[in-house]
Amino acid sequence: MCSGAGWDCGGSRPWRSRRVRSVFVTGTDTGAGKTLASAALLHALRARGLRAVGMKPVASGCERTAAGWRNADALALQAASDPRPDYADLNPYALPEPLAPELAARAAGVEVALDPILAAFARLQAKADAVVVEGVGGWAAPLSATLDQRDLVRALRLPVVLVVGMRLGCLNHARLTADAIAADGCGLAGWIASEIDPGMACREENLALLAARLPAPCLGRLPHVHEPDPAALAAHFILP
Repeated sequence: MCSGAGWDCGGSRPWRSRRVRSVFVTGTDTGAGKTLASAALLHALRARGLRAVGMKPVASGCERTAAGWRNADALALQAASDPRPDYADLNPYALPEPLAPELAARAAGVEVALDPILAAFARLQAKADAVVVEGVGGWAAPLSATLDQRDLVRALRLPVVLVVGMRLGCLNHARLTADAIAADGCGLAGWIASEIDPGMACREENLALLAARLPAPCLGRLPHVHEPDPAALAAHFILP
């Protein structure tokens, strides 16, 4: 069972001390709202007086810029961070093709490995009170032929926050993901309701079912807005 730095993996006391505390953010699927939730969480932590930085270890679908390959999600985390991390540490693997990481890495002629990610995380952690590490896709999305996200979470010793994309099917996806996190020996510290479908039927009833069945507390409910502002959404978190 992962212990986390300053987190209780059961989710009861995640922000109680001022020791370095970090978390891995995963989602029920691609498009669940992980990046927005991660950026808003960074702002929420900063509002509590913490130095909080984001990290996107592996990102596909990057664009070439004068500074090198850049990913929009990683840049959003960088913008929400204070202190502002070096991009190379925030996103060690910036892959051009908009494909699953294993395929994007293969197309780029590289293989995602743990050591560069662990080294970059250590540098970020040394400068911050909290590091919010955003995964890619859903929990079971592989990073390489020999590396899954669960391996990364175990190596980083991080508890997990699950972003639940509120849409039809979210009950099944959320419960399966929570079960997989536990089966992989990692701890679910909490979950975030991301209201990605403004027309979802019985939203309140679905939220109540999730709250009754997921083995960790809800840390926040992010409403659907046309142009979301992570700093404004930070007020919707319920942190101890």
